[in-house]
Order: sequence, then C-alpha cells, then structure tokens
Amino acid sequence: MKPRHLCIAATLLPLLLAPAKAQEAADFYRGKQMRAIVSTVVGGDYDTWMRLITRHWSKYIPGHPSILVQNMPGAGGIVAANAFYHTAPRDGSSIAMIGRNLAYQALMKEDGIRFDPLKFNWIGSPEVSNRICVAMESARVKKAADLFETELLMGGAGAGTAVSTTPRLVSALTGMKLKLVEGYGSASAVQLAMERGEVDGVCQTVGALRSWRPGWLESGKMRVLFNMERTPIAEFKAPSIMDFAPTPEQKQLLMLFSSSVELGRPIVAPPETPAARVAVLRQSFEQVMADPDLRHEADKMKIDLSLVKGEELKSLVEDLMATPPDILRKAQALAQL
Repeated sequence: MKPRHLCIAATLLPLLLAPAKAQEAADFYRGKQMRAIVSTVVGGDYDTWMRLITRHWSKYIPGHPSILVQNMPGAGGIVAANAFYHTAPRDGSSIAMIGRNLAYQALMKEDGIRFDPLKFNWIGSPEVSNRICVAMESARVKKAADLFETELLMGGAGAGTAVSTTPRLVSALTGMKLKLVEGYGSASAVQLAMERGEVDGVCQTVGALRSWRPGWLESGKMRVLFNMERTPIAEFKAPSIMDFAPTPEQKQLLMLFSSSVELGRPIVAPPETPAARVAVLRQSFEQVMADPDLRHEADKMKIDLSLVKGEELKSLVEDLMATPPDILRKAQALAQL
C-alpha cells in the first residue's frame, strides 16, 4: 500500500471503529441500573449536585440506563471513598461523587484512607468554586483583621471535612482566633446551628452558601471575612487569606490545602474500569452539562454550573500527589496541631 493510502486508512480507522464502540456501550448499558454514590447525607450540597445531574444524565449514555443515587455518609466522605474504591463493580456501571478534599487527605496520609487517588478514573465536575470563611451579621467579628483580637465560634462538620480543617489550619498558620466547635455531623447541620446562634461562622464554598440561603452573602446577613485562594473575590470586597500569611512557606502550605477547591464536586469511576467506558462516561458527562433542561433547573435552584473535564481533574490530582517531600512533611506536622 502506498504511503498516501496508509495515511488515509489511518485517518478513517477511528471513524469506522466509533459506531462499533458506541454499539458496544449501548449493549452494555441498555436495561441496566447504574449506581451513583454520594459521600454525604441526603440534602447536602454533594447530594443536591448528584441528584440534579443524574436526573438528566441517562439520556446521553448509550443504552440509556437508569441511575439510582445512594448516600453513604461518614468520616468526611472517607467511608464512601474507601467502599467505592474496593467494592464497586469495575465495569462502568458505578460512579461516585467524592469529597473534593479526599485527594489532599490521601496525600497527607490521614487515618482511615484506604484508596489511591491516582487510581480512580476521574469523570468530571459540575462546579469550580471558592472557599470562603464567613461570619453571621450579628457576630462581633466584622472583618478578617478583627480575628487577631476577637474570637469567632466556627461550626465543624467532623474530622476530615474542609468545614473543620479550614479554620484549624488558618488559626495555626496566621494566629487568627477561629475557635472550632465540633459535634455537627454535616455542613448543613452547621448552617442550621448558625441560624440558631450556636456558632457564628463557617468556612465553606461560595456555591454551597448561596444554595443554602440565596442572597445572604449579597445582603450582608453573612459577612465574607476572606477567601482561601490567592486572588481575592472582587464582588465581596474582602481579602485573600494569603494577605495574612507573612512567609512564603506559610503561603505555600495554604495554597496546598486550597488546591482541593479546584476539584469542585468530583465524580469518579472505580479503578480498572475499562477505558472505553470511562470515555463514554466522560463524554456523556460533558454532554449533560450542556443540557438545556439541566441548565434551566440549575438556574431555578440558583446553582452555578462550571464544567471541569475528567482529564483536567486527573491532571490536578497528579500535580497534587507530586507535592515536594519537604512541603508535605511540614503540612503533615501542621495537621497534627
């Protein structure tokens, strides 16, 4: 065969194989019930996202399987991630929305972690947000600088959650007086405690807080003290926490912790899932994120959609797990405080 003919054949081969792959996927998924695990309680932020997506996702998966959402809360999402990693079918019929902080926790070798983030198949995320620390309007603390003189009671959602880890880390690195009150089993329970006046603040994502009480951030009923990323959020006219980290090392440690926000609400498939089915799940996820019905429903729920592709999540996790050993050791020592 002449070189020109070889080139044409190489170009056409993927096009010829594509219908066969689509048919294989349709044959596999037709009549199946997929399982979608959520690592939080019913009604939580992750649960809201997964149920929104799965209401529309099936129409973009060949064979149009039904999708059953199951909640598996516990240990800040570690229970679900461990169980999913070791027991979920590795055939493309199971997905999970795991905690955005779990890759960071695995890097830190925190107790209870029994999974390797690099072996998950990262499908995509529907959101990229910013993590902020807020105080209720009635709190004595009115701005970030007040925290060096005035204590603020912060609600905690349990070991391993960013709701608990964030104020602990910020206090240790900057000297801010964020007093953590544990005993609340979820972020939604902390939010209710804020309304009851049991605690005065919480560290959570912008999306989660807006979903909980639309308009409160804009009206000042919840006052933004600072955000955890390098760049301040212009609309809130509040500083970045990096403004209060005096040394390059402190900034680097804060950036390491804040890197998890970039993962959004990550959806994964188990290790060893066939590459062709991972591709189907990734492609269908990108398609459902553009679905007009989903986007209309999200608008009514005041939820902001922001697609992060599976390949991007995979790259972010690989970068995180390649953290230099000296920085990792310092972060691990800090976590023991």
